[in-house]
Amino acid sequence: MWLMFSDCFLSVVRKNCGPGELLVRARRRGDIERMFPSAKVTEDTKTDYLYRAVIHKAEIIEKIRTMIDGIDYPNFKDSVKDRELHDAYLDVWAAMAGVQFPPPYGGVRQR
Repeated sequence: MWLMFSDCFLSVVRKNCGPGELLVRARRRGDIERMFPSAKVTEDTKTDYLYRAVIHKAEIIEKIRTMIDGIDYPNFKDSVKDRELHDAYLDVWAAMAGVQFPPPYGGVRQR
């Protein structure tokens, strides 16, 4: 599962973890710690996501619940202040718009 927050991007999977745990992965240093400050983050250049941490599933669920409860913006992309992250999310938005029919705003389908 990809999780896109206003200040970080995470991938959560069940891989190399125990019962009741999930593997949280990130591409940028600090993203995991932003959501899970006590996480023991490892770094491995031989994997697709450079940063990873095994975290209890209940902690992940609670964090997501808290983030949803805190939504106060009318437009997600506008809530992202980090320019690099914003631009990456815009690329994802555009890619997903390409699979919508009809396309957003009456545009021409790209695919």
